[in-house]
Amino acid sequence: MSRFRKLSQTIWHCQYHVVWVPKYRFRILTGEIAEEVSRCIRVFSERAEVEVVELSTQVDHVHLLAMVPPKLSISDYVGIIKGRTAINILNKFRKLKKKPYWGNHFWSKGYCVDTVGLDAEMIRKYVQYQEVQEKRQEQLKLF
Repeated sequence: MSRFRKLSQTIWHCQYHVVWVPKYRFRILTGEIAEEVSRCIRVFSERAEVEVVELSTQVDHVHLLAMVPPKLSISDYVGIIKGRTAINILNKFRKLKKKPYWGNHFWSKGYCVDTVGLDAEMIRKYVQYQEVQEKRQEQLKLF
């Protein structure tokens, strides 16, 4: 299978590594909240016809490796994902809205994005490695 995808008049391979954080980088992406964030990212990506290659929700940031078709700009895609997940999270977990510092915003304003070329496998391993390291750090805190 070719690494390229096809649209009616386009052959493409647009893969992006995107990282973003919750407001104030709070360590809030745990348990049910982390599961809901991951579920929302997958659902909204599918609706936008974006393939999620790798997804890792850490306690204070999200790593996403995605194939975004060229008909959708990366800034529009990240805006869709961050906006819609924030709405869903704040509606599902109403206690978050009651915090005075939250201000109806779940994510920080910015994000980091990098295009992925031939080293996609290396980035995939990095995202997986980050998840393993985070779990190790959490285990060390228990002792």
